[in-house]
Amino acid sequence: MSNLLAEGGKQLLLGNEAIVRGLLESGTGFASTYPGTPSSEIGNILEKISSDAGLYFEFSTNEKVAFEVSAAAASAGVRSFTFMKHVGLNVAADPMMTLAYSGVRGGMLILSADDPSAHSSQNEQDNRYYSTLALLPMMEPSTPQEAKDMVSEAYRVSEELTLPLIYRTTTRVNHARGVVNLSDRVPPVAKGHFDKDVVRFVNVPVNARVNRKRLLELYAKAAELSEASPLNFIEGDGDIGVITSGVSYTYVKEFVKGVSILKIGFTNPLPEKKIASFIQGKKAIIVVEELEPFMEDQVLRICAQNHIDVPVYGKRTGHLPRAWEFSPDTLSGIRDLVQVEEFSEPLPASTVKLPSRPPTLCAGCPHRGLFGATKKAVGSKDVVYCSDIGCYTLGVQPPFNAADFIICMGGGAGAAGGFDQSTDQKAIAFMGDSTFFHSGVPPLVNALFNNHKIVMVILDNRTTAMTGHQPNPGTGRDFGGVTTDAIDIEQLVRGVGAKFVETVDPYDVKRTIQVMKDAIAYDGVAVVISKCPCPLELKKRKMLESKRCVVNPEGCIKCYTCLKTVACPAIIKGADGSVSTDPTQCIGCGMCANVCPKKTIEVVR
Repeated sequence: MSNLLAEGGKQLLLGNEAIVRGLLESGTGFASTYPGTPSSEIGNILEKISSDAGLYFEFSTNEKVAFEVSAAAASAGVRSFTFMKHVGLNVAADPMMTLAYSGVRGGMLILSADDPSAHSSQNEQDNRYYSTLALLPMMEPSTPQEAKDMVSEAYRVSEELTLPLIYRTTTRVNHARGVVNLSDRVPPVAKGHFDKDVVRFVNVPVNARVNRKRLLELYAKAAELSEASPLNFIEGDGDIGVITSGVSYTYVKEFVKGVSILKIGFTNPLPEKKIASFIQGKKAIIVVEELEPFMEDQVLRICAQNHIDVPVYGKRTGHLPRAWEFSPDTLSGIRDLVQVEEFSEPLPASTVKLPSRPPTLCAGCPHRGLFGATKKAVGSKDVVYCSDIGCYTLGVQPPFNAADFIICMGGGAGAAGGFDQSTDQKAIAFMGDSTFFHSGVPPLVNALFNNHKIVMVILDNRTTAMTGHQPNPGTGRDFGGVTTDAIDIEQLVRGVGAKFVETVDPYDVKRTIQVMKDAIAYDGVAVVISKCPCPLELKKRKMLESKRCVVNPEGCIKCYTCLKTVACPAIIKGADGSVSTDPTQCIGCGMCANVCPKKTIEVVR
């Protein structure tokens, strides 16, 4: 990690690192998140430096709570920052829509890290539309340098408007690297005072109607700020104009020649007068933006309202794709309109067909034992596997095939209740420990309340593994000067009324099979907690024991039970059918030894 607490100079920074530096240069006093790629590194960095930087930071139980704690800080006059991946804003949208009515006293930025091409997400929704839905100002950086610099301007605008501001990034901005010029850090103000104002901050209907009018007036003021903003600028010269924003600007800047570019950084409200003036006299306008035609549709409206007869090209005309993220190659779609330089020399077609390398559960991952045991316990029964968002989503792959329905975090357990009531199939829901605290408790309570006969499996690997091993309520907190005890999942589950609650060690596959059989047969809500630390977390903490599994070739009968049950990549089937383990991958967890019917696999230290 770069030295983000340094004074001045230049550093090679990841986009997310640059954003953290922007927070330090803006005097941010409060930050909160629920981890989600592509924004995860921001939280990982703040966890390490928040004490030294003098700001408060927390990993909240979900995005809604993260939004609410930051909203309170900003309402008390403290500059706050809440950040999440794009689907996380769906969770936080409820408080966001009303906070727009109340507004804030200290600047508040809401970072939405969108994920075009769904690199690590279940969809690629375009969260720019949230800014128009909530009538909130929005800004979008294009490079790591802008990602840092724009933070301070975003806070200035937020405070001038007394509104939270959506700070939208995309994966290529979050994860790009670039040389960033640093400015001086501003000492944070981490404590404020909440001055009561019932009409403004208590949005019962009579007050909400007043605040709605206030919001519309502030939105009109935001449009004036956008018109004057230095974040919206024109460069280049040509009778064809390109209107662009975000990372798309960098592709246009480098590869499209002979055009005039209107770069939009303050993307909501759009600077309509500046856009209309820019379009006047042009032969054509090309709107280059990822995902939805957010700006393109507004440009078409601006042309119509101002009686400007200039053709507008983009997604609506089929010149640019609506799906997936852009690249320089994407610009080939506008070659019939403008000069586009070749990105690179075309590579000769390969005659070698490379094997696919889909993501897979790690060697020794405890989830393997749980999934293997579940499949054995289910046998030929007709079940629906409802999975969730996390490492265990990879249970969808063979030989487990243990994911039939996935929608969102916590959605698997809720859906399981629906399947129980609407089909004759048994529903088994898998969710991680962090997901359980995020949004798994309500569907558990719902299942108990409505007598849904489901099996809920909580895969407690003692960390939030998928997004980079962040802490969660089940691990406790020990950073930033705050230390808390872990919340015991079994006690919590029993506390809400579950009667069938069993905790298993998934490395003990045989016992786990029996527990899963009992859970499936139980006439009610059965909760199984698969509790075993993630080996990668143990390795990071230097707590992973040095051991491996060794196969005795003389005793092996080549039944391949080990391969079929746990399917560990450290187990190798040779060309002659023999079974062995790969010492470079095997961690000696013993799952394969536990299921071997002839006891020919031994764990060796």
